Amino acid sequence: MAYLKEEYLEKSGMPPGTLVHIGEKKSDTVQIAVMDYDESHLWESEMPTPEEFMACKTSSSVTWISVNGLHVPARVESLGKYFNLHSLLLEDILHTGQRPKIDEYDNHLYVVARVLTYDQTTQTIHQEQVSLVLGENLVISFSEKPRGLFNPIRERLRKDKSRIRKMGADYLLYALLDVIVDDYFVLLKMIEESLENLEDELMEKPGPETLQEIYHMKKQTMSIGKLIQSMSEYLWELSSDETGWISEKTRLFFRDLHDHCIRVMDLLTLYREWLGGMMEAYLSLMSNRTNEVMKTLAIIATIFMPLTFIAGMYGMNFEYMPELKHHWAYPTVLGIMLMVGIGMWFYIKKKDWW
Repeated sequence: MAYLKEEYLEKSGMPPGTLVHIGEKKSDTVQIAVMDYDESHLWESEMPTPEEFMACKTSSSVTWISVNGLHVPARVESLGKYFNLHSLLLEDILHTGQRPKIDEYDNHLYVVARVLTYDQTTQTIHQEQVSLVLGENLVISFSEKPRGLFNPIRERLRKDKSRIRKMGADYLLYALLDVIVDDYFVLLKMIEESLENLEDELMEKPGPETLQEIYHMKKQTMSIGKLIQSMSEYLWELSSDETGWISEKTRLFFRDLHDHCIRVMDLLTLYREWLGGMMEAYLSLMSNRTNEVMKTLAIIATIFMPLTFIAGMYGMNFEYMPELKHHWAYPTVLGIMLMVGIGMWFYIKKKDWW
């Protein structure tokens, strides 16, 4: 299996900070939306102008800029210039194979999360990178494609008396991460349904493809577990104020979010144990099936052993065997062989060997 995709080698030899999109193109367009808000006002724009960007930059209210589509590096670069984002930060945004992490820069905190979706038909988990940049009164989210994951946050911002309108940019960062983590539970529910179907298949009619599905699901859950582990670690850093970017009022929410990640990891551990049990059950079923076949063949061989002896004795064709000249010798021997076979069968059944 190739773990390193060819597209990741495109940057080989380029200087640090070179802006090249690395990853699959998941959107045909680049969409940028802005929401600027505080407790008393809300302003939205789907296609902000450079002047509106500059107004957001100097505003004392909280600004959320949502970017969907990363396949045009020039758009990301221009946005980085407006808000003085570090070139290495922009490079990581365009490199969509990042693991969950946080990086601190002079004026910004960079957070990487992974959005996971599950295809129940193919039992495959698809990943999407979401990059979040936290600055003073600013949050910028970068997604690989447009999707409705953050729509609940937009709806909450449109309500005048919502908590999110009263809090700062660090709380907005928490809210976005909270939506991503909550979506993990939806993913786990779908995985659990697939595991239940796989278990039913295992009990009813297991085959070689069943073992392949079990191994595939175990590999998928291990991959998710590594991502959630990384995310849990930096959520703990944020809840402990090790970065200095999170206010005391918001740390409690990050601590709760960290607890949710721990719950996700606990469920993944449970699923891996479940899959391990299914793998052991499959091997046990296959072993039992083999034993049944071997027992059947052994019983058949046992029944035919005395019959083979009788047939072999009368097949020696000695000249002075009195039974060979007898008129009823052939049917008599066949009858004896039949009675011996029936007798062996009843003996085996009486001993409950079959």
